[in-house]
Amino acid sequence: MDRRVVITGMGIWSCLGQNLDEVRDSLYNAKSGIIFDPARKDIGFRSALCANVPQPDLKKQLSRNQRAFMPEEAKYAYAATVEALNNAKIDQDYLDAHEVGLLYGNDSTGEATMNATATIREKKDTSLCGSGAIFQSMNSTVTMNLGCIFRLKGINLTISGACASSSHAIGLGALLIRNGLQDMIVCGGAQEANPWAIGAFDGISAFSTREDDPTRASRPFDRDRDGLVPGGGAATVIIESYESAVRRGAPILAEIVSWGFSSNGDHISSPNVEGPTRSLEMAMRLSGLDKKEIQYINAHATSTHIGDAQEAKAIANVFEGYKPFVTSTKGQTGHEMWMAGASEVIYSMLMMKNGFIAQNLNFENADEDSARLNIVASRLETGFDTFLSNSFGFGGTNSTLIIRNIK
Repeated sequence: MDRRVVITGMGIWSCLGQNLDEVRDSLYNAKSGIIFDPARKDIGFRSALCANVPQPDLKKQLSRNQRAFMPEEAKYAYAATVEALNNAKIDQDYLDAHEVGLLYGNDSTGEATMNATATIREKKDTSLCGSGAIFQSMNSTVTMNLGCIFRLKGINLTISGACASSSHAIGLGALLIRNGLQDMIVCGGAQEANPWAIGAFDGISAFSTREDDPTRASRPFDRDRDGLVPGGGAATVIIESYESAVRRGAPILAEIVSWGFSSNGDHISSPNVEGPTRSLEMAMRLSGLDKKEIQYINAHATSTHIGDAQEAKAIANVFEGYKPFVTSTKGQTGHEMWMAGASEVIYSMLMMKNGFIAQNLNFENADEDSARLNIVASRLETGFDTFLSNSFGFGGTNSTLIIRNIK
């Protein structure tokens, strides 16, 4: 089988807003979600910069027992998924009557694991961890919680692929639907925003230290970038076969045209050019599109020297002779890590549906690599119908999605 795969719903909980409308407005107005967090200095962080992500209050939506099983990232994922299901016009009766799958990107449970371990060490009694500790601290916590809360009956799987996790989740979901194994899948990614999950990143000097000006710290592709800023939250997209969407009269927002992937097969943290190039080339080959049909690229670029440079080279090589618009929304959000692939699909979708391209915030001076790209330094009021989204991760895992508008 080779069925068309479409997006019919979206939901998000982000430092740019806690629903689609808020996030759209933040993108349009170049609002930054980055702050200075003094508590991180007290902990011993080299950089106290982070995205400002409030936790949702779910007391009215979920029982105490349900909440006890959910760490921070699962709460974000629940809030994003509620919006996505509503956006897709799907209620619980529909979920109960159909085999709906769940693929979600997550690659850490730092705070939950730390809390459980600290209790054992202090109290010398494992029973004091509480009944929810095991479910909070497992890496599959998001899919376990969402699968039970929404009573989903299809595939239930967590995708752990570092910062490409949620892009891989969407790509794998599209593959299952295209081959007739599922009709609908809830896909997405979540990232805990607490300091404990990313302390080791700070320890290897991965973060920007531009603490005197937080909103200007994340500078993808800019010559003067000095490191990434950690973010968090969750993003959910509902994907289904075109036939399923038409059958239930769903709002069809876009089509997932292709998914490319690769592994660098190289250094565990330092990216190369060849791996991302293969991911881009695979997505282009499977799409059947001419490179000039890709009007916008949402780059992975996290604001690190080596990562941004290698991606710029890969994009320039694959699109040689043609320069689509390129931005990294991480200038506004920081690096949302396990969530980034899904959230950046939503950011790109919001721009595509509303006829603009948000500026690559803080891009002021090109270097020799970014000068090869057509980077949008100020907001463009322009329509586009097809975009490509890159997500790359530690260990050299790469994912590229190509998505096309359906009007």
